[in-house]
Amino acid sequence: MLVLSRKINEKIVIDGNIVITVVKVDRNHVRIGIEAPGDVRVFREEILSNSVRHAEEAVAAGV
Repeated sequence: MLVLSRKINEKIVIDGNIVITVVKVDRNHVRIGIEAPGDVRVFREEILSNSVRHAEEAVAAGV
């Protein structure tokens, strides 16, 4: 896991086409914005069921 420190409005770029921006920091809450191509699916981990998460991992691994 890569851990980075960022300030408000600073960005992280992943693979040249996914941009994560720190939008707001308030006590122990951080709001981020994610810009990604339409074919990149972005999920919050807590809303994925185990079966959906495993299916996504299998697709990503090419299984």
